[in-house]
Amino acid sequence: MAIARFKALELAQSRQPIHVKIPTEKVTDYYGSNTFNDEAMRSLLSPEAYTKITNAVEDGKKIDREAADEVAAAMKSWALSKGATHYTHWFQPLTGTTAEKHDAFFDITSKGKAMEKFKGSALVQQEPDASSFPNGGIRSTFEARGYTAWDPSSPAFIMENTAGTATLCIPSVFVSYTGEALDYKTPLLKSGELIDKAATKVMNEYFSREVGKVTATLGAEQEYFLVDEALYNARPDLLMSGRTVFGHSPAKGQQLEDHYFGSIPPRANAFMVDFEIEALKLGMPVRTRHNEVAPAQFEVAPTYEEANLACDHNALLMDLMNKVASKHKMRVLFHEKPFAGINGSGKHNNWALATDTGINLLGPSSKPKENLRFLTFFVNTIKAVHDYADLLRASIATAGNEHRLGANEAPPAIVSIFIGTEMTRVLNDLENLSEMNDIKLEKGDNVYLRLGINKIPALLLDNTDRNRTSPFAFTGNKFEFRAVGSSANSATPMTILNTIVAHQLFKFREEVDVHIEKGVKKELAIVEVLKGYVKQSKKILFEGNGYSEDWVKEAESRGLSNLKTTPDALAKYLDKSVIDLFLKYGVFTEVEMHARYEIEMENYIKKIQIESRVIGDLAINHIMSTSLKYQTLLVDNVRGQKEIGIDPQYYAPTVEIIKKISIYTSKINNLVEEMTEARKEANNVEDLVERARLYSTKVKDYFEEIRYCVDKLELIVDDDEWPLPKYRELLLIK
Repeated sequence: MAIARFKALELAQSRQPIHVKIPTEKVTDYYGSNTFNDEAMRSLLSPEAYTKITNAVEDGKKIDREAADEVAAAMKSWALSKGATHYTHWFQPLTGTTAEKHDAFFDITSKGKAMEKFKGSALVQQEPDASSFPNGGIRSTFEARGYTAWDPSSPAFIMENTAGTATLCIPSVFVSYTGEALDYKTPLLKSGELIDKAATKVMNEYFSREVGKVTATLGAEQEYFLVDEALYNARPDLLMSGRTVFGHSPAKGQQLEDHYFGSIPPRANAFMVDFEIEALKLGMPVRTRHNEVAPAQFEVAPTYEEANLACDHNALLMDLMNKVASKHKMRVLFHEKPFAGINGSGKHNNWALATDTGINLLGPSSKPKENLRFLTFFVNTIKAVHDYADLLRASIATAGNEHRLGANEAPPAIVSIFIGTEMTRVLNDLENLSEMNDIKLEKGDNVYLRLGINKIPALLLDNTDRNRTSPFAFTGNKFEFRAVGSSANSATPMTILNTIVAHQLFKFREEVDVHIEKGVKKELAIVEVLKGYVKQSKKILFEGNGYSEDWVKEAESRGLSNLKTTPDALAKYLDKSVIDLFLKYGVFTEVEMHARYEIEMENYIKKIQIESRVIGDLAINHIMSTSLKYQTLLVDNVRGQKEIGIDPQYYAPTVEIIKKISIYTSKINNLVEEMTEARKEANNVEDLVERARLYSTKVKDYFEEIRYCVDKLELIVDDDEWPLPKYRELLLIK
């Protein structure tokens, strides 16, 4: 294995950056060129069909069969001109990855003649096998039928393959034969419609009747690590679990913080340029690239988009990055914590609400009336997160994120909100306003002046600091959900955020209308309700260091949950209040909620099970065997020194090393045996909750103990003999 390691290292060090050809000088010349976008539709569709599809996108109206046939014909013509030979419904099952089944445009007529064929029925619906995808008990194995259905709000695109061919990909939802959602997209679309309805009604009733639609927007900042392909292949733990289960911290890690925003290494830069070109051709507005804090860690960030499209683009981006990395002889690591002792990776979800009149509802203003509108959506979001903090925590609970949350670079498992000193002062002023009943307005009085709303300054982006320790932070004109894991599909946390904020806005309207019906002026009624929300939600606002132990104690005294394990967090999906919430608005059925809970729990168990097996295999078959061979060399050395009469004091240090190897290998052997027995015990438990608990505690508890012993041996055993690429080698990208 040591030979394999050094061959891999030699190969990695010999690699040079690949030259990447820029299509044209201007991005605008090729941006969206591989998407069936508005420009393509205008040029290929009749005005009637174009109107129908835009109405479907903007208003959710159904597309009739005639229009679907015309769109299919136009899409086929466009795809063939781009070199596509097949088409597929591109969907996002509950596996955490994307899925596709390719069908050829090619068909045979009744007379045996070849022809290109693609009808509206094939565009609108396909029937992949649903039995082999996670369904949480919704479908039996023998009940295989499931359906994918075209989502016209997300543009079809051409995926160019490495073999020189291309495929037309049609973004789609995925449902069971009986109609239950088996994907991430379906509930996200429902939650998008819900937040539109709730926010538009608030706008129409209290602020502007011109608003016809409110859209949840998302900008997903994607963090990731890059490692050389040869070194990746020489690490069985990376291959099978996505993270290094062993590895001692190098002498120089991230302590100098010299990697952050530093000069991007040439190979990494070539990879970035390459995947960005392909992303831009697919209409993904990637704009930012930079080194992250940890060595070999980077980030790509897009311009914000409508949330459904943004989630599609992020899932597609991850697929694309993997494909392009292979071309550059590298691997992308999306695991939340692939390396111990240095920063893990998140997917920071920047969420806001935008109107069809061009207003960001979370953007403060210098105008008092507009600031009352801003405060309405700002405070209601805080109240929603306060009321459903545990549900938000559940939305980002995974085995990978469990390794990351609470570490010294990621938000803690405690959900809190950071709003900055300026907004804290604003909310304090709002809370301390006089009782609305005490404010007597005379004819001609400026209500905003009397309320003190005119004293709220226009908040520029720089007025709000960025607290890296906060899981949910206001950053000037949006909220940043920082706790989302880097490998996650953003649709789940965004579905939940949309739903809880919509629910809160509906409640807000009801409470404001009660005051108005009693004769209270509209603005006074709004402020009175917001004051109450500020008082009720104060305990979730936190401006300090989320990493500190003091915050853990303070959060407990405030009554905030600290759901450290994934099973504990996921259990919140089954709370009656949560199920009632989703049932009320039709985002999930009760069956779907239970199914998703079971899928996530099973996924957690399987991930920990795989890691446990990898740890056992590497520890016994690679680390122990290598260490004992090296120990034999040392024993022979001591024996030889003794035979020729060397004073024992001179080989005493070597004897101590031999003893340490015996101690650590013995511990490893015993711990692996105990872990294996704990895994067998867990596997024999039928109850899902108890099995997950056993994996979360009994099995996982052995991981760090075994790692400690292995990492100590890494420092003892001759570097020439160590079988696994070390951190100093893995984290070096030229």
